[in-house]
Amino acid sequence: MSNERDGIFQLAEVPLTADSRREIWRWSALAVGALAVAGMFAVLVAASRVPGVEDSGLWPLDFFDKGLVTHVVFSFVAWFLAVFGVLLLFAAHAASPARIRLAALGNLGVLCVAASFPCLFVPAFLGGEASLNNYVPVIIDPAYYTGLVLLFTGVALPAVRLLANLPLGGPSWPPFVAGMAAAAAVYLLVLAAIALALLDLQAFPLSTAFNEDLFWGSGHGLQFLNVLMMFAAWFLLSGVVTGGSGAPLVNGNLYRFAAVLVLLFSLAVPGFYFVFEPFSVEQTEAFTDLQYAFGPAALILIAGLVIGILRMKASRSPLPWGNPAFLCLVLSPSLFVVGGFFGLFVDGADTRTPAHYHGVIAAINVAFMGIFLTLILPLLDRAVAFGRLVSAQIWCFGGGQLFACIGLFLAGGYGAPRKTAGAAQGLSEIGAVAGLYMNGVGALVAVIGGILFIWTVASALLRPAGR
Repeated sequence: MSNERDGIFQLAEVPLTADSRREIWRWSALAVGALAVAGMFAVLVAASRVPGVEDSGLWPLDFFDKGLVTHVVFSFVAWFLAVFGVLLLFAAHAASPARIRLAALGNLGVLCVAASFPCLFVPAFLGGEASLNNYVPVIIDPAYYTGLVLLFTGVALPAVRLLANLPLGGPSWPPFVAGMAAAAAVYLLVLAAIALALLDLQAFPLSTAFNEDLFWGSGHGLQFLNVLMMFAAWFLLSGVVTGGSGAPLVNGNLYRFAAVLVLLFSLAVPGFYFVFEPFSVEQTEAFTDLQYAFGPAALILIAGLVIGILRMKASRSPLPWGNPAFLCLVLSPSLFVVGGFFGLFVDGADTRTPAHYHGVIAAINVAFMGIFLTLILPLLDRAVAFGRLVSAQIWCFGGGQLFACIGLFLAGGYGAPRKTAGAAQGLSEIGAVAGLYMNGVGALVAVIGGILFIWTVASALLRPAGR
C-alpha cells in the first residue's frame, strides 16, 4: 500500500480490535456529549437574558456569565479535544497496525475526560466568579480548575501513546501518521506553555487577569492544534471521496508538508516565554501575530485540494455532491478562507472580530461533521444513510454560519461593537442593523443544522452495531 493511500484505507485493511472500537465509541460519545452540554447551556444562557429571570429566586446568581463560560468551553475546547482523541487512535492504528503499545492509555484518557465534564459544568450553578478571558474561559472555582486538569491530562495520554507507537524513520511515515504526530507534538507544546505561564503566575491571586495571562499563549497554541485537526479531517475526507479507487484528492506529501510547517511555527508558543518578558505588551503582540502563521500552510493545502477537484472534473467524473465527504470538503475550506480573509480587518473592537473566528471555527466543525458521518460511524458499523437529512444538516450548518459571519462582518464595518447587545450597541447605520439581522438568521439556520447533526450521530451511537 502506498503512502498516498493512507488513513481510512489502512484502517479498513487492518481490522479494529473490539477494544479499539469501544474506545472510538467512547471518544465519540464524549464529543457529541460535549456538544449536547454546550447546546443545553446555550438555551439556559438565552433564557437568563429574559428580563426578571435572574431576580426570580429560581435562577442561580450571576448565571449568564457562568453559563456563557460553560457553553464556550464545551463548544470549542471539550468538543474539539474529544475529536482529537478519536483521531489520535486512528493514527496509532496506522502507525502500529499489528499492536498498539500502551493501549490502556486511551481508555484512561477517556475516564479522565469523562470525569472532567461534571467538574466543568456544575460550577455554573454554584457561587464561583466567571472569568470571560480569551480561548479557555474559566469559572473561578476549585472544581472547575480540577476539570481543566482532568480534561487536558486525559487528552495528553493518547497523544503520548501515539508518539510511543511511531516507527523509526520520520520521513517514511505515512502522511496521516506524520500529520497526527505533528498534532500530538503541538498539543504537548500547548501544555508546556500552560506550565510556563503557571510558573510565572504562582505568586498572583486567581482573577480574570490571571486566567487571561494563563491561557493567552497556550490558547494560540490550541488554534494551531485545531488547524492541524482540520487538515487531518480534510485528508481523510479526500480519501473517502475517492473511495479507495486512487490517491486522496489532497496529495499526501502536500498534507505532510503543511502539517510539519504548522508544527515548526508552533515551537514559538512555549518559546515566547523565554524570548519576551512574560505577559508584557511585546509578548502579547507576538502571540497575536501568530494568527498569520498557519495561513501559508492552509493555502498550500487548499490549493492542492482545488487541483484535485479540478482533476476529478477533467476526468469527466461527475462531482459527488451527494457524498457528505465531498460536501464538507468544499464547505470547510470555503469557510476557512472567508474567516481568514475577515481576520485581515479585525481590530478587536467591533463585530468583524467574531466574524473572523466564527468563520474559522465553523470550518473546523464542518470538517469534523464530515468525518463523523462518513468515517467514524461506518467504522463503528453504525453508518447512516446519505439522504436529504444528512445533506440538509451540512448545508444548514455550513451555509448558515457563512451567512452569519458575513452579517457580522458587514455590521462591524459599520461600527457595530462586539460583546454588547440591545440598545447598548447604539446602532444608527442601516448597514449595521442589516448585518446583525443577517447574523441572526444565519445563526438560527446553523443551530438547526447543529441540532440535526447531534441527533443523527447520537442516535447512531446509541443503537446496536449493524442496525
